[in-house]
Amino acid sequence: MASPNSPASQPSSAPAYPPGSRYPLLPGVHSRMVQTPRLAQHVYESGPVDGEPLVLVHGNASSARFFEELMAALAGRGRYHIVAPDMRGYGASEAKVVDATRGLRDYADDLHALAETLGIARFHLLGWSLGGNITMQYMLDHPERVRSLTLHATGSPYGYGGTHGPDGVPNYPDFAGSGGGLISPQVTARYVAQDFTADSLFTPRSALRAIIVKPTFHLAPDREDALVEQMLMMKIGEEYYPGDSTPSPNWPFAGPGRYGSNNALSPKYPNQAGLGELRDGPPILWIRGADDQLVSDAAAVDPAALGKAGVIPGWPGDAVCPPQPMVTQVRAVLERYAANGGRYQEVMLPDCGHAPLLEKPDAFLVYFLRFLAEANG
Repeated sequence: MASPNSPASQPSSAPAYPPGSRYPLLPGVHSRMVQTPRLAQHVYESGPVDGEPLVLVHGNASSARFFEELMAALAGRGRYHIVAPDMRGYGASEAKVVDATRGLRDYADDLHALAETLGIARFHLLGWSLGGNITMQYMLDHPERVRSLTLHATGSPYGYGGTHGPDGVPNYPDFAGSGGGLISPQVTARYVAQDFTADSLFTPRSALRAIIVKPTFHLAPDREDALVEQMLMMKIGEEYYPGDSTPSPNWPFAGPGRYGSNNALSPKYPNQAGLGELRDGPPILWIRGADDQLVSDAAAVDPAALGKAGVIPGWPGDAVCPPQPMVTQVRAVLERYAANGGRYQEVMLPDCGHAPLLEKPDAFLVYFLRFLAEANG
């Protein structure tokens, strides 16, 4: 395998295509497969190989190609060597089973194996959505490796769905209202059919337009096509996305199973609240959109919010199953982090959804580069 300092890791002048893609990479960005002790992992890279390492971790139903514009923008600045892996089951990486009973540790352990294989001892780390949960888990497990942490539209430290209050108290003992069973079969059917259209609300393209970015924001057609292609590369199944489920007597009558990405995000298994107890940790930037429909205190796709809106029938009311206060939960953990000697900054970008680095790239870069410079200081 080529090392990150070898000529094989350098971009060529000819247009490059990542595995399985019909769309060439932007100038300054290249990709390769890296065999780690855990899996064959596809990795995007940009910037000088001797630059400061910056590792980017993508979210659910996406791939590391969602970072491509950011990687291209940073490549010309000459300071950072950016590494963005497709996580297991996403993009062109090997699709290995996700053991959700370990929470996010399958992903965090994959990330650690990649860093070890590439010889990256210490690095800046950014996680987007599910990637935010993965990076929080990584920092809990390997705090000495993280120079700074950027939480980009991160999920709650208590997982997705089925909790209330700032401390992530479960709504039900069996964690009903979270896990793989809450994804509509119409969504998975569109993935299996490789539906590239926006002919249904349940297609990946429709989700990208209406939920990932704010609906008033429009990607360039070729860039949208490239991202939809990546979404459709995600491995579908009960051991992957969305995962299996268990029946529950509690509304909405489904609880988490044992496998797959959405069960790994069920509050039954992961809990990154311990981040707040780390002593003198590295600086954290938390940056999010004001109009995020995936992660907020009343996220549009939170099962409880859907029940409250009448989309899922039988909702038992706020006293039993309120919408999850995800932003409040993140902030409560970061406040404890600050009380224990850490430092964090919260930035909310107006008129922006779940993708600040795509929707507001100039504003994002201002905050992000300033944060990295201060972290180095």
